[in-house]
Amino acid sequence: MIPNVALLYSALMSTTDQSTVAGVSPQAAKLGGRVAGLLAVLCAAFFLDALDTSMVAVALPTIQHALDMSLSQLQWVVSGYVLGFGGFLLLGGRAADLLGRRKVFLIALLGFFFMSGLGGVATSGEMLIASRFLKGIAAGFTAPAGLSIILGSFPEGPVRNRALAIYSSTGAAGFTFGLISGGLLSEVGWRWVFFMPTIVAGLILLAAPRLIPADVRADGRRQKMDIPGAVTVTIAMLLLVFTLTEAPGVGWASARTILSLIGVAALLALFVRIEQRHHSPHLPLSLLKSWPRVRANLGVMAFVGGWAAAQFMATLYMQETRGWSALATAGAFWPCGVLGLFIAPRLEKFIGRFGVQRVLAFGLLLTVVAYLLFLPIGMHSGYWTALFPTFTLIGIAFALCFSTLSITATTDVEPSQQGVASGLFQTSAQFGTALLVAITTAVNQAAASHGSAAGALRGYHAALLVPLIAGAAVLLLTLPASFRKHTTAPAQ
Repeated sequence: MIPNVALLYSALMSTTDQSTVAGVSPQAAKLGGRVAGLLAVLCAAFFLDALDTSMVAVALPTIQHALDMSLSQLQWVVSGYVLGFGGFLLLGGRAADLLGRRKVFLIALLGFFFMSGLGGVATSGEMLIASRFLKGIAAGFTAPAGLSIILGSFPEGPVRNRALAIYSSTGAAGFTFGLISGGLLSEVGWRWVFFMPTIVAGLILLAAPRLIPADVRADGRRQKMDIPGAVTVTIAMLLLVFTLTEAPGVGWASARTILSLIGVAALLALFVRIEQRHHSPHLPLSLLKSWPRVRANLGVMAFVGGWAAAQFMATLYMQETRGWSALATAGAFWPCGVLGLFIAPRLEKFIGRFGVQRVLAFGLLLTVVAYLLFLPIGMHSGYWTALFPTFTLIGIAFALCFSTLSITATTDVEPSQQGVASGLFQTSAQFGTALLVAITTAVNQAAASHGSAAGALRGYHAALLVPLIAGAAVLLLTLPASFRKHTTAPAQ
């Protein structure tokens, strides 16, 4: 995290008007570094969430051998975390609004700390999977609480845009660094894959109480939690993520998958009915009346999900078809995380000059070009000619797209709804990941011919059309807004 902290200071301390940021005066912000310290803590937590996801994936073969786990059990070491994370994001966001963002962030981070340590001392596959699920739930509370703290601490405009850009790029860097560190730590001992996040979480816990401002309730009243809505939507999200995760294995046309999806639809319909009648809804439906906000949530669903699917196919291509080691494969992705850290401090200038939607459209265009360049991969494609250009463009696009999508999704949100808006945005990203990875896997399995490299390549080529189509679709959604006259507003 040291390079990221340096970027936070260089980016934020150059902002001239910081008097409204988290109640810190310009002098205190410059001399004490309170603003940069606050953002560094929140970025560190986001970095940790992304780091944990990718780091464990690289260590799976070692874990399987050490704990004598079956392949189906091994899948849930990753899927259990995703299930808890994706299922509880909306609840985490609303809890942050009602109970206090600082309080929810710190308690959930403490849970993350203990569950990560429990994973490190696990003596069975069942114990490890349980710790991963509970850690995912903890992350489902820290992520929206952290993002809503940024929304509440930085005013809309250049300062918040810069903060969100750095925050978003830190997540991408965490995922990439996790791939590399997972491979290295697996060589030392697989338990360190869980102990290292425990150490990082402990350091964040030491710094966070001093840097995160106390919760301030504007109206002095405590709203009641919408328990029926919270239970209904959480069960629906858990069932949806579980169904999409299992569908490639049990079959999309199987009775189990179809009945599960029907159950999800019924639960969501019931949830909407509850929200329409509740005086303090879990998810205020007014958030969905803004087309730019809906478009941003659809956009992050397609963008993040598309890249997760493409990365999955790229990993299979490099390891299974080309025979690369796990560490070499992880190292190949370095441009995806590193480049965004250099773009993030400058993103606010791009937005100020061209507007949020034009910057987003350019990033989406780079994404489409990246997938087009990756599409013709073959058995003898070189890294610098076939893979590096794609990963470079994605690294730039991630810094441009995720930040501008988060700006659009959280602009003009009432202070009392910033947590749930953050949770909705991050839920969309998780849902998109589960959906597009599942669809891409199904297409790959249908198109590939087992037993030959040529057959495997056919599967990759067909599967890569899924993220390409998803990226092109969200680009088409964004283009009309990008053609409008640019104003100084953060979202158009």
